Amino acid sequence: MLETTHFLDIDDLRTDELHAVLDRAAAVKSGADDTRLEDQTLGMLFEKPSTRTRISFETGMTQLGGHAIFLGPEDIQLGHGEPLSDTSRVLSRYVDVVMARLFEHADLVEIAEYAEVPVVNGLTNDAHPCQTLADLLTIREAFGGFDGVQAAWVGDGNNVGQSFVLGCAMAGLDLTVATPEDYGIDDDVLAHAAEYGGEPTVADTPEEAVADADVVYTDVWISMGQESQRHEKLAAFEGYQVNESLLDGTDAKVMHCLPAHRGEEISHDVLESDRALVWDQAENRLHAQKGLLVELLDE
Repeated sequence: MLETTHFLDIDDLRTDELHAVLDRAAAVKSGADDTRLEDQTLGMLFEKPSTRTRISFETGMTQLGGHAIFLGPEDIQLGHGEPLSDTSRVLSRYVDVVMARLFEHADLVEIAEYAEVPVVNGLTNDAHPCQTLADLLTIREAFGGFDGVQAAWVGDGNNVGQSFVLGCAMAGLDLTVATPEDYGIDDDVLAHAAEYGGEPTVADTPEEAVADADVVYTDVWISMGQESQRHEKLAAFEGYQVNESLLDGTDAKVMHCLPAHRGEEISHDVLESDRALVWDQAENRLHAQKGLLVELLDE
């Protein structure tokens, strides 16, 4: 069991708990751990649509012997039909754990405040910790651990990047980030990473960031809800595409949390190359979340 009740960002775990979740995820994936969550129910709240988040959580609960209930925007009006506090308290009487994929992180915090069961962040505008668990599991598998591995984040300092920065610091993974001006990692996140002894190196250019990298990570430049910023962001991110030219002379593997906008933040050729860990990364959402659920719920 984890000491924390809720998983709203990656640093809700202690560093030893992070490794415990990754160990459990690896064991579940290999079949060495057959822990079951029979008769337990996951309530899934979705303001934002998703492919990987819904399927991985729902499949994971089924494989663990439990059950998942999907509540989309048309099924439940978060904060509109009734206060978030009321929704949270009622859900706590029905389900054993809540996963919420929302726009505003403050809404997730309010749900957790009133919940009597664990609340898991399936994504907010500020953080995506379940993705970070899958990312770290993928890196650990690909390189046999974190020691001596150099990672690079190239592109937007978005929610995925923010959680990945903290996750790398907690795991002891060296990280360099390259982002355009005005689209960097939040100063508070960088400072928090430094508290774990893992403040990332901030590079001036993508070329500098990837020069010594073992793995290069990128994500979309135009996230859900940012469509009106498309022209502005495409101009700002010129030169930040992860492509063969950028990676030339390196043996770096490549990660992307998907969905990918091929031809924008990553080239089609790189995504389809032997460099890509992307499909292992996507699969590991399932295993990492199963490990998390077991650690949260198994007594």
